[in-house]
Amino acid sequence: MEFTPFGINLYTFFNLPSAWWCGVRVKKISSKHCSTKVNLNWINKNPFKSIFWAIQGMAAELSTGALIMKASKSFKCDISMLVINNKATFTKKAKGQIVFSCDDGEAVDKTFTKLLKTNKSQTLWLQAKGVDKEGDIVSTFDFEWTLLLK
Repeated sequence: MEFTPFGINLYTFFNLPSAWWCGVRVKKISSKHCSTKVNLNWINKNPFKSIFWAIQGMAAELSTGALIMKASKSFKCDISMLVINNKATFTKKAKGQIVFSCDDGEAVDKTFTKLLKTNKSQTLWLQAKGVDKEGDIVSTFDFEWTLLLK
């Protein structure tokens, strides 16, 4: 897979179809940052006319997981990765377009360095914040990932 927004979005179409059909898309990715977006529409809304919390979670998780996948390719290693814990806080209704951003690329790189050095399972917490068009944070997701060399 090519680690561009188009490449990852194509990957989600085939491997994460529920996220793709609900409108979750990667907007930008680099070694230090990944942002995803999701727009409120009929398939991802809740009865309160905002984006269902699980759809926000998919967008947030993808912004963190894509950073790990990109690092795996950069470090030229095959890994198993799994979310083992998560926390979420909701502060405003998610309406319109919500952009989730994770800026924890340096923490990912440090974890990969330690993983390769020790050859032992590593865990790390990554955070994604969802922001609406007004710049207000609507939700914050924290994911604890575990990484293991295959």
